[in-house]
Amino acid sequence: MDILYLLIPLSVVLVLLILAGLWWAIHSGQFDSVEQEGERILKDG
Repeated sequence: MDILYLLIPLSVVLVLLILAGLWWAIHSGQFDSVEQEGERILKDG
């Protein structure tokens, strides 16, 4: 039962880190042109 006092806060911190990373990726333009990269592979060949 004592392990829950460690695991629950660690889980919350991990979820917050994942959400912060996703927020950063969205707002830094990582997902702006998803289709362009797939078309670039086809055009280079």
